[in-house]
Amino acid sequence: MDYLAATKNKKYLMYISQNYSYAILRPLQQKILAQGGEVCWFLEGNEVTPNFLKANEQRLVTIDEVIRWSPDVSFIPGNVIPSFIPGIKVGLFHGFNSGKRNRRGFEDHFNIRGCFDLYCTQGPNTTTKFEQLSKQHKHFAVKETGWPTLDPLFSPNSKSSYSQPNDKRKTLLICSTFSRNLSLAPKLYQAIKMFSEQGKWRILVQFHPKMPSELVTKYQALENTNLTFIETDNVLPLLKAADVMLCDTSSILLMFILQRKPVVTFCNQAPGNHLINVTDPNKVEAAIEFALTHPPQLMDNIESFCQQLHPYQDGLSSERVLAASNELLLTPPPLKPKPLNLIRNLKMRKKLKYWRW
Repeated sequence: MDYLAATKNKKYLMYISQNYSYAILRPLQQKILAQGGEVCWFLEGNEVTPNFLKANEQRLVTIDEVIRWSPDVSFIPGNVIPSFIPGIKVGLFHGFNSGKRNRRGFEDHFNIRGCFDLYCTQGPNTTTKFEQLSKQHKHFAVKETGWPTLDPLFSPNSKSSYSQPNDKRKTLLICSTFSRNLSLAPKLYQAIKMFSEQGKWRILVQFHPKMPSELVTKYQALENTNLTFIETDNVLPLLKAADVMLCDTSSILLMFILQRKPVVTFCNQAPGNHLINVTDPNKVEAAIEFALTHPPQLMDNIESFCQQLHPYQDGLSSERVLAASNELLLTPPPLKPKPLNLIRNLKMRKKLKYWRW
C-alpha cells in the first residue's frame, strides 16, 4: 500500500508549546498539504507565540475545536499531549539526545510518558534504545525516519539570510542552553565580550527561548559590527551561515554538526571525539582556531558520529514520518492500551481549562 498517498483527505494536528516547534513541523506540513491532507495547529500554553503563525496556516484555539475537528494524527515535538484529543499521537522530539539527565539521573530523551502511539526516531543511536523500550512497554511503535526539521538543511537550493558574502571573516555561531548549571552564557561572558571587541570573527549569538532575561539583555548590549544577537523561531538559516559553533550541552550543536562542521563545547556533559571540548575559559579561543583548520581526524570522527545520529541527507524525512504515521493509522500493530495517566491528564485538563468528558 502507498502510505504516502493515503494522506489525501486526512486531518493532521500540529500540537506545539514552544516557538521552535514551528520550524520543526513546517517541513512536514508542506508535505501533508502537497499530498492533499489538511493541517491545523494547536498552541498550548503561553510560551508559544501565535503571531509566528503564517497567514495561510489554520489555528484551532480551543480543545473543543480540536475535538470537533477530530484529527486522524497529531504530531508533537514536545513531551506530552492529553489523551482526550482524538487520533493517534506521534512523537517527533524537540531536539536530539544531547545527554542531558533529569534529577533522577535518567536521560530525558528516553523518558516514556505514555502519551504516544509512535516514536519517529532520528537515527540508529536512538532507534535501538526506543525499540528496546517498545518491547518493554508494548504500547507504542517505533520507526526510524530521520527528523523532518532538517529537511530544509539538506536542500541544495536553500540559502541563509544571515550569510554575508562580502565579509571574508569566518562566522562563529554561539548557542547556549538555559539551564544554569549547563549554560555557557554566564561563564563565558567576558571571553565572548573580548571576541566581540577583537573583530577576528563575525559572531552570531542565539540562545534557548527560556534563557533568563538578564543574560539576554547583557548579550544584546554587546551588539556591534562584529556581533549580532538573534532571536528567532527558525535556527536553520543560522546553522547554514556559520563556519564553526561554540556551544555547551544544548542539542542544537547536534543539528549543526550534521553539516559536517566542527563544534567547540564548553563543559559538555557528554563529550566525545566528534567535539572539541574545553573546561577552561582561557582555552576557548585557541579551540575555535583549531576547529577552523578542520583537522582530518576530527572530521573523520564527525562523519562517523553523524552516521549514527542522523544518516539521512536526502531531505525526505518528512515523507518517511508521514508514511509511518499513515501506516500505523491504517494497519495498526497489536499494541497494548496506553497507560491511563490519570494525574497527568487531570493536570492537562486544568491547564487547558477543559472539563468535558
